[in-house]
Amino acid sequence: MKKTSRPSLLRARNGHEARVSYAELFFDLIYVFAVTQLSHRLLADLSLNGAIETLVLWFAVWLAWQYTSWVTNWFNPETLPIRSLLFAIMLAGLLMAAAIPDAFGARGLIFALSYAAIQVGRTVFVLISLGRRHALTPNFTRMLGWLIISAAFWIAGGLLPEQRLMLWVVAVLCEYLSPMIGFYLPGLGRSRTDEWTIEGGHLAERCQLFVIVALGETLLVTGATLAHEHAWEWPVLIAFLVSFVGALAMWWMYFDTSSKDGSAAIVRSDDPGRIGAYFHYVHVIIVAGIILCAVGNELVIAHPDQRIASLSAAVLLLGPAIYLLGNGIYKQVVYRRFPLSHIGGLVLLAVLAPLSYLTDLLMVSGLTSALLVLVAGWEACSRRAVRMNYMDEHASNF
Repeated sequence: MKKTSRPSLLRARNGHEARVSYAELFFDLIYVFAVTQLSHRLLADLSLNGAIETLVLWFAVWLAWQYTSWVTNWFNPETLPIRSLLFAIMLAGLLMAAAIPDAFGARGLIFALSYAAIQVGRTVFVLISLGRRHALTPNFTRMLGWLIISAAFWIAGGLLPEQRLMLWVVAVLCEYLSPMIGFYLPGLGRSRTDEWTIEGGHLAERCQLFVIVALGETLLVTGATLAHEHAWEWPVLIAFLVSFVGALAMWWMYFDTSSKDGSAAIVRSDDPGRIGAYFHYVHVIIVAGIILCAVGNELVIAHPDQRIASLSAAVLLLGPAIYLLGNGIYKQVVYRRFPLSHIGGLVLLAVLAPLSYLTDLLMVSGLTSALLVLVAGWEACSRRAVRMNYMDEHASNF
């Protein structure tokens, strides 16, 4: 009988949740560096153009991680070929991350080639491993088509500095939006989400681990900024404490109220592929908010008593706002409702925006951190009340 795939490379679907391997955790270390590079790049060019460029680079970093996570959901990273694939992607990812500070300068082509090698090379490897007749082969064939199209724009942008931003925006849209249309290509058809036979618990855990990576980078930036301050005066130490409290609130808001329920939602779904796709679309927003908060922390610790300017106000307020919005959408997917606590937090941030110009960086940072603690506590109490009511209702049925 002719072999159509290499079953030994595929994860066993035996009804048990696939655990995240040590190779995947090791792989994530590259992204600690990449997220740090992104926050430092934005801080070095704190302007509208710098923000747009950093956003494009963030989407590239996220997409490289996201597509790889889907591959390790289907393929067993404990096998030598898949582990070798991860290590090869790590090498290219390290080069890509190192090029981030000057990606819109002299190292644009290096960034583009590294990124294209990750996306196209990984997919070609998967297709060779699957063979022609495997159920996943048509999906990866369509995916490869879109990634080749995207790679052309990435490389063209690397070669054409004046058109780089426009070409790279198109490249990001090709990769980010193509799953929404099932990677449709003329002659190759369209993929359906119910064909994406993912292991939901593993995919949810991978997203949660990336949030940990981003929060860890926030703490890293906070500690490193304090370490470089020559004088540890009270405003600096208070700014350090405020930044730490803000990071704790972000952890509390995500992990204490929704992470376990998020895993359960994707596992129990009739269409886990669709929910898994939603998770990736939502987490790019959540982590973007964390990165922006890290930039804000660095600004506050370095200049706690500096008066608010438009750009610093935007960083300090948009970081928490984007994080709240992303968490709210995430909970909409998990619980099918946007939490009232998050709506309240966004309204309070909008009220704070014009008032922030009356004070300094430290005061605004303190208020936004207090607001995040308020929202996290509100949501935790609300979620526990719902669970208690649920338990009481079911207990009364016995």
